[in-house]
Amino acid sequence: MAHVDSPARKVLLRRGFVLEYLTLGWNTAGIVVLAIAAISARSVALAGFGLDSLIEIGASTVVIWELSGTGAERRRRGLRLIGYAFAVLAIYLLVQSTVVLATGYHSRHSVPGILWTAVTAAVMFLLAAGKARTGRALDNPVLRTEGRVTMIDGILAAAVLLGLVLNAALGWWWADPAAGYVLVYYAAREARVIFAGN
Repeated sequence: MAHVDSPARKVLLRRGFVLEYLTLGWNTAGIVVLAIAAISARSVALAGFGLDSLIEIGASTVVIWELSGTGAERRRRGLRLIGYAFAVLAIYLLVQSTVVLATGYHSRHSVPGILWTAVTAAVMFLLAAGKARTGRALDNPVLRTEGRVTMIDGILAAAVLLGLVLNAALGWWWADPAAGYVLVYYAAREARVIFAGN
């Protein structure tokens, strides 16, 4: 790891801030786009993805707060907050997917939802890779952990996209809530790892 005051570390910190501000900006815009798409399509999956964007905003805010200071206790608090975000996401997805499957709820097709989730998946995977690399170089577990939140956001975007496409192309309304169960596992696993280490 670079020395605390080295120019290389300052560059890495700046990169960490840029990655988090890009994530914040994208997800803030996403809440607006997803709200409009979810209402027009009456899509529970798109509404759920909007909630995931809100959780990602919270996680990015935690990392920006943590990168602005130092200390082991601050890092532990930051990691715990991200762990809570994972736990909330897992619970929400479990409830949402179960309700949609149990009620047989059929949403309308959503071209804007398909386009937004496709681009979001690509953007989140790129941001997650950047956070993982920068977090490793800084030896910063909070940034690395939030990179996993961003990766799950990308996986969720891909799962919602798959569900929207299968619903539009084949009428498989159950595809996106079924994919939600896979994401419940990943989110719960990340929360468990964080809390076990703190």
